[in-house]
Order: sequence, then C-alpha cells, then structure tokens
Amino acid sequence: MSKPVREVALEVLLQIEKNQAYSNLLLNQTVKRTNLDPRDVGLLTEMVYGTIQRRDTLDFYLQPFIKKGVDSLQDWVKVLLRLSVYQLVYLDRVPDRAIVHEAVTIAKKRGHKGISGMVNGVLRSMLREGMPTLDSVKGETEKIALETSFPIWIVKRWVDQYGVENAKAMCESSLVPPSVTVRVNRVKATVDQALDLLQQVGLEVKRGDLSEDAIIIKKGNVFQSSVYRDGFVTAQDESSMLVGRAIGAEAGMQIIDACAAPGGKSTHIAEQMNDQGMVLSFDLHEHKVKLIREQASRLELAIIKAQALDARKLKEHLGDQLFDRVLVDAPCSGFGVIRRKPDIKWSKELKDIQAIQTIQRDILKAAGALVKGGGKLIYSTCTVDKDENEEVVQAFLTEHPEFQLDETLGERLPEKARNSELYQSGMITILPQDFETDGFFIASLVKQ
Repeated sequence: MSKPVREVALEVLLQIEKNQAYSNLLLNQTVKRTNLDPRDVGLLTEMVYGTIQRRDTLDFYLQPFIKKGVDSLQDWVKVLLRLSVYQLVYLDRVPDRAIVHEAVTIAKKRGHKGISGMVNGVLRSMLREGMPTLDSVKGETEKIALETSFPIWIVKRWVDQYGVENAKAMCESSLVPPSVTVRVNRVKATVDQALDLLQQVGLEVKRGDLSEDAIIIKKGNVFQSSVYRDGFVTAQDESSMLVGRAIGAEAGMQIIDACAAPGGKSTHIAEQMNDQGMVLSFDLHEHKVKLIREQASRLELAIIKAQALDARKLKEHLGDQLFDRVLVDAPCSGFGVIRRKPDIKWSKELKDIQAIQTIQRDILKAAGALVKGGGKLIYSTCTVDKDENEEVVQAFLTEHPEFQLDETLGERLPEKARNSELYQSGMITILPQDFETDGFFIASLVKQ
C-alpha cells in the first residue's frame, strides 16, 4: 500500500531542507519510486513547490502561535506545520478539517503525544483566530520579501538593479507555475506539422508566445507521447530557445557549445544547421555528457560530438583550431529559473555570485580564443543578475579589444524581444515577467 501523499511530501521537503537536495530532481525520483496514485502526483508537486516557494510567509503566519518561535521546533515538526499552513492558506480544494486531521496523524506516527497535541493546537488556533496580516511590516523592500517569500538580500539587489516595480514583479512571477514548452525539431517537422501530431495523440497545444520554434502544452503529458519519443519535439523554455537563434547557425559551420548539458542548445544549433557541419559539445561531468548524447540520439542529429571537458581548458584541448561560432551558456546563480527550482533562492548566498563570476570570466576568455575572424561569441545565462551578465561581458570586452558587441543580434530575435526595454545593441535581458518565461541574458560578440 502506498504512503499518503502528505507524508510523501513531508519526506521530500525534509530532504530538501536537510541535504540541500534539488527539488525538481528529488520530486521526479520520488514519483518514480513511490506507488502514488497518478491523481496525487499533481497534488504532491503543488504542495512541495508551494511550501518551498512560500517558506518565509508561512513562518510569518506560524510565529505568533508558537511560544518559543518557529526556529525552536524540530525540523520535521516545522516542515509539517509549514506544509499544513500552505494547504490551509493557498489550496481551496481540501477541507480544513482534513488538513488538520492528516497533520495530527503524521505527528502521532513520527513523534509522541505531546507533539501531535501541539500540532493540533497550533493549527486549530490559526483557523480560529485567522492568519496575521502583513500590514505591520515596515519598508517596501521588506514587505516585498515577506509577501513573496524571498531572501531580503536578493530583493534589495533586484531593486538596486531594476527598480522596485520590476523587482516586485520578478518575485511575484516566480510564484506562478511555469508552462510546459517544447521546441520543434525543424529537421523532422514544421511547427504546423508538430502541432497536428501533438493534437492527434490527444494533447491540447498552442503556438509559443515568444519563440518561433515553440509549442506550449496546455493539457496532457507530452513526455509520454510518441511525438516526443520519436524526436519531433524536445523540452525547452521559450527564452532559452532565443539563444539558439542568437547564434545564427548555418549548414556547414563549425560550432562549439562550451557548457552544453543537458543538450537543449546544442541540439537546437544542429537543427538550424540541418544536421550539416559540426557541433562540439562539452560539459564538465561525464554523466551530464551522457544526457547530451541521449538528446542527440532521440532527435536523430548526427553532427553533435559530445565529451567531458572543463570549458576553461578549451584552448589546451583544441589547440589552434578556430570556429565560426562559440557558445558559452555559462554556469550561473540560476535566478532566472526560480519558478522551476524554488530552492535556489534559499540555497544561494552573495558569495556564490562572486565565486561564479570568476568562473564565467575564465570560461569566456578560453572560449574567445577559439573564435575565427568575423566569427561570433555568444554568452548566455539563466540569471538576471547584472554582475553575472553585463559586468562579465564588459570586463571581457575591455580585456579583448578584438571583440565588440554584435549590432546584428536584434535581426535574429523576435520582434517582441527587440522591442523590450531591456534590449540594447548586442545584448538582451529577459525578466521572467516580461513574457512569462524563464529569466535569461544573451550577448552576442563579434571578432574583428
């Protein structure tokens, strides 16, 4: 007999809390491992992501009802209460009494009578007295942080970089579940043909809002469909698809993807080249390189050659070879994809940004040495932090006067993106709220 879904959710949340486990990977593993009713998988996902996303707000609601404060509680009790309050406040399809009853049952199972009595008392008091309001919170930044459950240092940083309005919208957008989007493999089908194929297997779909290669899955599981299995589509966010377009790949080119796993951008490049030419795809870890090969195989793309390599050692590995295009989709803080990986906002610190910036600069320097005259160097990240984006690019340009910003980038981006306020010649930042996509940064540099 399978465990109740709330008990499974508690176990997942505890692993994330204690071991800094990645929520998306852990959820996938848990769904495969447990014998959950398929109808409960959606509820499990919503409860786990929701509890992580709203962590600080939930603690604020709990604080007045716990004598010694939330931090005085054992980890599992604290997480169980957060999970229960999340359901009470944000889920309306489960009756309050059922949420309380389930929490007390779990508490009895895991602890002693005193703990289950305390859990029962706290939740019943909250229902009786109502949740505390956020009106008492002073300061605009503090209020945004608490309302949207974000570390205050991130909110302050975004306010400094983008202004209060954008910072607030960015925080709010991270609480909205992301769309499932797929990219059409243009070697095998047009977008219209792919839309037809997906509808034929019972999926509800529509064209993408931003990328010309995108299809949004409104209903149904695309990853269990024959259309996905047979390589007509692959998973990718719409803003991420713009990186492949920014490269301007053509059949016959020689291209490097320096930080390529799991292979979304490498395969997009190969599709644009009509599988003619060469794409060298590197990643630091062999197990991630395997993912690139699996992607290329499923999409039936033969020109991708993947291997494990530290991108900072590209020049040592490739010697004097020069390439038409080199893509650095750099490791980063990931602040553009918090709606997909909500634990990012709790696991990162300011020092992580400073450390990763050094790596980004080193990789860009190594990659730049392999670009032929007239060729392009594309730098992209899935973060919105300017220290990891504009600052890295400007530092590179200062040190390498043979490169300059590529004014033709806009010609390869959709009109919507070109017209956004954060597009400038050769660079674009996409905030998550702009097009309801992941946050992304793309810069195109051309070598003289």
